[in-house]
Amino acid sequence: MSFKICTIGCGSMASSGHGPSYKRYAALHKDTVLAACCDLDEEKASAFRSKFGFQRHYRDFELMLDTEKPDAVCLVVPEHLTAPLSVRILENGYPLLMEKPPGLEPADTERMIQAAEKHNTPNQVAFNRRYMPMVSKLKEMTAGEKIHNLRYDFYRTGRFDDDFAATAIHGIDTVRHLAGSDYSCIRFDYQPLPEFGPNVANIMMHCRFESGAEAQLNFSPVSGVIVERAVINSYDNTWFMNLPAWNAADFPGRLVHYHRGSLAADVSGDELSESDMYLTNGFYHENESFFEDIRAGRRPAGDLKSALQSVEISDCIRKRISEYRK
Repeated sequence: MSFKICTIGCGSMASSGHGPSYKRYAALHKDTVLAACCDLDEEKASAFRSKFGFQRHYRDFELMLDTEKPDAVCLVVPEHLTAPLSVRILENGYPLLMEKPPGLEPADTERMIQAAEKHNTPNQVAFNRRYMPMVSKLKEMTAGEKIHNLRYDFYRTGRFDDDFAATAIHGIDTVRHLAGSDYSCIRFDYQPLPEFGPNVANIMMHCRFESGAEAQLNFSPVSGVIVERAVINSYDNTWFMNLPAWNAADFPGRLVHYHRGSLAADVSGDELSESDMYLTNGFYHENESFFEDIRAGRRPAGDLKSALQSVEISDCIRKRISEYRK
């Protein structure tokens, strides 16, 4: 029996991260049908169809879903459209993988959760770092450890966004994922950089988790380099992780483990994955995880409920709130 996939949104993110993932998944799972893709820009939809092997393309996503009746739907659209479109898809009962952030504000995400629960619709949020091979390896190494402290540095270049919170949510969610615990309280510090724009700022987060662990997150949107680096400490153990974020400065990435002052492991990213960005950055693995869960009748672990706290905290940054308590 075939497994039909439809996708909505054929822009740059879909083309760089998700399109190659669909194509690879279909090549490895011969019963997969890449049924149709959709974009308001028909030229983009047609090019996406040809490049990644979809059978048809549409401009109207509801017409596409009504016609194709897919087993799984992927939504990769601009952030302000994700919540309203997701609600309509979830209300129609189509299992949905949506790009992050699921909602720009908590109320948006809560409406999506309500729609999913009312119609019993499986869903997953595409927080790709959770599925990066290097992050998965670090989670494997730290399994069973009582983590005391984490640090995460998130640097970008030339990001003069009015709303950097929609990007910062990646770091917020990754640290939460690595800690294996929800945040209990956070203090935010902001260093405004008005010479670069009215909302440009360095952002520092000082965090405590329900597990008792603490974390420091540092976001610098107008630094000199694109990197994401993490440090985790437990008793007698320290891990350093340099992610191959966007295959930029730290590519192919490196993960180092010290135990009682001695080197215990030194893993290069090229030992964990092929070098294509859609693989190193977790896009393939998040799609594969979603498709395999839907095929097996499982509820995806990374669902909207699991994303809600990350949305709440990123919204604090958007609104320049100084303190968060769960």
